[in-house]
Amino acid sequence: MRNDPFGRGRQDPRGAQRRGLFGNVRWWVLLAFAGYAAFYWFSNRVVDPYTGEKVLIDGSIGIEEEKALGLQAYQEILSQERPLDPNSQVARQVREIARRLIDKVGVVEAAIAAEHGQQPNGAWKTFDWDVNVIQSDQANAFCLPGGKMAVYTGLLPVAQNADAVAVVMGHEIAHALLRHGAQRMSQQKLTQIGQMAGAMSGMDPQQQQMVMAAMGYGYLLPYARSHETQADEVGLMLAAAACFNPQEAVPLWQRMGEASGGQAPPEFSSTHPNPGTRIQNLTALMPKAMAYRQKFCESAQ
Repeated sequence: MRNDPFGRGRQDPRGAQRRGLFGNVRWWVLLAFAGYAAFYWFSNRVVDPYTGEKVLIDGSIGIEEEKALGLQAYQEILSQERPLDPNSQVARQVREIARRLIDKVGVVEAAIAAEHGQQPNGAWKTFDWDVNVIQSDQANAFCLPGGKMAVYTGLLPVAQNADAVAVVMGHEIAHALLRHGAQRMSQQKLTQIGQMAGAMSGMDPQQQQMVMAAMGYGYLLPYARSHETQADEVGLMLAAAACFNPQEAVPLWQRMGEASGGQAPPEFSSTHPNPGTRIQNLTALMPKAMAYRQKFCESAQ
């Protein structure tokens, strides 16, 4: 075989050695980060009294820190949005719904925790509850960590009645009770560990994007959908215990689906279950909700 004067077809052993060394370093970096991610995951798992399941909550994220972050976000929202006069009829009605729901948090938390063989954590007792009604076309509401709530006026014509508003507000309160905010922050930290691993191991941006997309579809999105399903259940029990009609949940979500114009993304690529799945889950929960209403709603006894 003739020698190629330009060196084509010949391997440079030093280049192969460098590539091999780089490949080994990459794998060691990935393994080190994987070990740290596993350590972070297992050392920050706590049992959720509302589900009986182990969830990821960073040990450095305490209730007080959550409340501070919630208050900061709430103040920023209210500085940008237009809250209604708190003495207006709508604001008073929404505050009364919130009061009834909050009054039942203790008994509902204790009942659900007992179902899973857990003790209630009572974190809600430190919440500084507050609710505003915000002038907006959005059919939405929220409850931030620490109990800061808002209902957008666009929700009211879709809800149509106080029972449906209570179902939505109960759902939002449940997110705060279940500490979903702290869980999301912990998930984000785990995601950041993955991003750092990709960057420091020498992955190109396209490879990093593919890995993060796989993590999103395989872990983050299903996790978010489970949060919504959990909040649906706890919120429905709250509404029932507070003497609202939980059966209004099904027509509410039918109307919500119609209001969105059927434009929801496929469930696998969404942080929320699709309306059909949600309605199916709520229908299955209705006997339990009616039992909660019978047990905890004084006027139903």
